Amino acid sequence: MDLATLIRTGARDHPDRPAVICDDMTLDYTGLYERSCRLGNALAGLGVRPGERVATLTDNSPESLELILGVALGGYVRASLYTHNTPATNVALLDTIGATVLIAQRTHHDLIAPHLAGAGALRHVIVLDGPAPAGAHGYDDLLAAASPVDRGVAPDPDAPQTIRFSAGTTGTPKGIVHSCRAWTGVGTETTAALIPLRNDDIYLAAGPLAHATIMPVFGVLAAGGAVAVLRAFEPGAFLAAIERHRCTLTFGVPTMVQLAAGHPAAGRTDLRSLRQFVYGGSPMTATALDRAREVFGDILLQLYGQSEVAPVSVLSPADHLAEGGRWLRSAGRATPNTRITIVDEGGRSVPAGTVGEVAAHNPSVFDGIWDDPEATRARMLPDGSVLTRDMGYLDEHGFLFLTDRKEDMIISGGFNVWPTEIENALAEHPAVRDASVVGVPHDKWGETPLALVVPEPGAEVTEDELIAWTRERLGPVKRVTSVRFDTELPKSAVGKVLRREVRARYAPQSAQPSRGAVHPR
Repeated sequence: MDLATLIRTGARDHPDRPAVICDDMTLDYTGLYERSCRLGNALAGLGVRPGERVATLTDNSPESLELILGVALGGYVRASLYTHNTPATNVALLDTIGATVLIAQRTHHDLIAPHLAGAGALRHVIVLDGPAPAGAHGYDDLLAAASPVDRGVAPDPDAPQTIRFSAGTTGTPKGIVHSCRAWTGVGTETTAALIPLRNDDIYLAAGPLAHATIMPVFGVLAAGGAVAVLRAFEPGAFLAAIERHRCTLTFGVPTMVQLAAGHPAAGRTDLRSLRQFVYGGSPMTATALDRAREVFGDILLQLYGQSEVAPVSVLSPADHLAEGGRWLRSAGRATPNTRITIVDEGGRSVPAGTVGEVAAHNPSVFDGIWDDPEATRARMLPDGSVLTRDMGYLDEHGFLFLTDRKEDMIISGGFNVWPTEIENALAEHPAVRDASVVGVPHDKWGETPLALVVPEPGAEVTEDELIAWTRERLGPVKRVTSVRFDTELPKSAVGKVLRREVRARYAPQSAQPSRGAVHPR
């Protein structure tokens, strides 16, 4: 079911069951439906028309689900901005898609407000958390004045419903558009990969609901279960929430899994209610998996995918255990309605065991890149499959092994980081002549950016200075975390920087992790 139908059906079939739990607040399906209707009606009252883009800039909160559902009920297109982006980046994204509404928590509003003149189509700013500042609407005031009655806007399966922001080959963010049909496909394919869900399931949303954490929500709401929203991940609070709310399902990037499994409270917290722990989004070592299994049991399930098509493959709990862990380094097998093909540069299928580009097709295939038909065509095969830009192979049993990325994207803590963007920032430093950035294994983040820097002749610059420089320009996620210095970069005969050589020479020598990856790309 699509998002609007999910909440309409939920309110009809189990109106009094809990739908959202956050802090000490519990909202039943009736309450969630009414607040979602109020949001859709409030936007209509502001003159927002179906099909217009409504951007959100929020951390997890009690309002997270009603933002998602209310925008869907009104027939609007939701675009989630990421709070780890710089304000300038988010304003550029607002302008790119012509967003007419921005809904932001007060903290994030105050950071982005001085830059909003750059978003030319923006007409309304709505602020959560207390009284609205000048020039903005207060969220609670708008909802209080709006009708709780559903206007009955019928979802158009082929109309855009969601835009997820993803980096292109140059590191420039692009809007990945999903129609209502395709976005529903994300939910149905995720649900098909999980254990059967029940109306007593409680899903702990510990990561950002603006990110991959939303994927299991469809199935949980369809079953009549509840979503327990953690405002921000902290391993002790995560463990405590599982025990307190008797959570049965959760999702995390490997960093979250590792931190929770290694927390001192893990051994004394009652985690017996947990039926499945889904992970994905960045590499995870076999050692970390073993520790997680010791703490949580044999309930780990890995999903692999990207914003353009997800999920693509699943490594089930049984697959984690089979044949002595033979497939732990794989991304699993195709989800029930997915076709995975490995293709060469010409888009032709290659035999099992042969490395090529991973192509995938299922009901979640994106509808296009916003306002960029050429980039859209470059990502598609004639049969409708998405070229993922990940390199890998299928073994004789259908397990997908990822060997490299077609471009050298870094996945750090579940977020995608493009080397080019960091290299450009480093190049702005007056003491830097040249730089190359690669991802290297990291115990906490899975991968982290390392920079090889060639200083200008006679210039002096320190590692700490360059780390601070990139953090200031790109934010905490995209900053480099280590810097090496040399007199030149390794290059090919035609002058292309060889990132493989950079990794080989300067990256820490450690076991290569497995490559499970979920939203966003």
